[in-house]
Amino acid sequence: MMTLTLAISGSGGAGAISTGELVLRLFAESGGYGMLKKTFSPQIRGGESAAIVRLGNAPVATIPARIDLLIALDWQNFARFADEVPVSARTLVLHTGSDDPPPGLTIDNLLTIDAAGIAAAADSGWLNMVLLGMLARGLGGTCAAAEALLLARLEKHDEAARDAACRALRAGFAEPLPEPLAQLLAALPAPAPAASAPPRWLASGNQMAALGALEAGVRFVAAYPITPASDLLEWLARHIEHYGGHLVQAEDELAAINMVIGAGFGGVPAMTATSGPGMALMSEAMGLAVASETAAVVVDVMRGGPSTGIPTKSEQSDLNLALYGLHGDAPHIVLAAQSIADCHFTTAWAVQLATRLQTLVIVLSDQSLGQSIQVFDAPGSELPRAVVEHAVPAEPYLRYRDTASGVSPLALPGEPGHMYTADGLEHGENAIPSPRSRDHRLQLDKRLRKLTGFDFGERWADLTGQVEGRSVIICMGSVTASALEARQSLARAGHEVAVLSLRLLAPLPLAQLGALLESASRLLVVEHNHGAQLWHYLRSLLPHCTFDSLALPGPAAIQPRDIFAALEIADVA
Repeated sequence: MMTLTLAISGSGGAGAISTGELVLRLFAESGGYGMLKKTFSPQIRGGESAAIVRLGNAPVATIPARIDLLIALDWQNFARFADEVPVSARTLVLHTGSDDPPPGLTIDNLLTIDAAGIAAAADSGWLNMVLLGMLARGLGGTCAAAEALLLARLEKHDEAARDAACRALRAGFAEPLPEPLAQLLAALPAPAPAASAPPRWLASGNQMAALGALEAGVRFVAAYPITPASDLLEWLARHIEHYGGHLVQAEDELAAINMVIGAGFGGVPAMTATSGPGMALMSEAMGLAVASETAAVVVDVMRGGPSTGIPTKSEQSDLNLALYGLHGDAPHIVLAAQSIADCHFTTAWAVQLATRLQTLVIVLSDQSLGQSIQVFDAPGSELPRAVVEHAVPAEPYLRYRDTASGVSPLALPGEPGHMYTADGLEHGENAIPSPRSRDHRLQLDKRLRKLTGFDFGERWADLTGQVEGRSVIICMGSVTASALEARQSLARAGHEVAVLSLRLLAPLPLAQLGALLESASRLLVVEHNHGAQLWHYLRSLLPHCTFDSLALPGPAAIQPRDIFAALEIADVA
């Protein structure tokens, strides 16, 4: 597979992210594959941003550590991207000459293009569109295709702005490419889509999670904005009414989760989305969902913490909060989406499980999955669907009847003769509050049994490769893509390893997991946090297994080379 990785950086409003998105869309429309990682400053307004785009002639799911081309629209606070946009001796650096590179940045290949002058000659101030035109030409695209994408992007702008942007684009496309830039872009063959190629999508993980929720049956969403989950909620706000649902922006996270619980009590599949600080505020109400056995879905798009932390960067440091953050004995389900495309299935599965088992389901995503966009083959049409079962048995109606499965009969509000109280107080089978030891133990056992006794099927994890006698990389979420890329590189060097990506984290399927891992020669847990949270969790539940740990905090992503080093394998390119 041949790939090219370019980064576009600039101050807030310079258009770095939009330029990167247009490059990816243009390449995708030509039949190519790619992925874009967005990285922002932590400021609410202003600051700087960067788009890191990897283009390839086959599917790509990671952003490598090596940057082939850096386009600096300006150098404002570029040093903040040093970990994510490393400049090496092989990096071609293109800048507009508006300011000087920051001191201490070593640049071996510097190319200056007077983008502002080219834009001014076209009676335009859109210098980023000049560069987009040059990239479109160098990547084998057409000016007409690039202009069509640009006009779609600027749909809400006035006619004068759209015309000025298009003039700059056409001027850039007509500009002769400097030889170093032309050679670099020409090294990536122009994509040639096969006639029988499956349909492809271009989307972010947040968009896929939102779509999965809607298709699974979610018809009510309560939202309070928080980075990096806000665009998931914004996408839902634009589309949920088409499905016959409603979204409400609550006054805070506490109100949002309580609205979701209220909708679930009424038999309407409901969800919210947040990040670590918001989920911490929701923890008491999430316990109410468990105690009252009310369906509720919470999507946690994780970011760097603690506290405000690094709100615009990715990390997997909310695992302990998702597993243990509820007070009391409150068994619930925790899932982890494995890829941008898998956000679609996993969120839909969460909706199905929440309604079927009448409980809380937390879905873990992260900033890398949520806000990156990727070209991928369209997912299949089979998707889990919510089914709110409210068949009420013969009298007397016992809302919290101790059934064999642990799932009790559910009556919807207003059904004659089946009124009950749903609150956070412990209760007997008849839903009447009770402090009795017998009732407390019976309900605790029942709430746990309906999860541990449920057959979750084969989707609890994704296994790539053979386990017996080999090292197994155990991971979750966005680390999965790096683990799979590391596995491919190791295989080419003659080292066979397996990758086990966990989708169902709680309740952890101990019997299946233990049986699967017992024949492995080595177990390496790879995770994107400082405290090795997944490693500690697995060790606590599988004490007979010996797990090694590779735990690295953000914001820099875990790279295949980190995995090679942890496995003590040096002969891998």
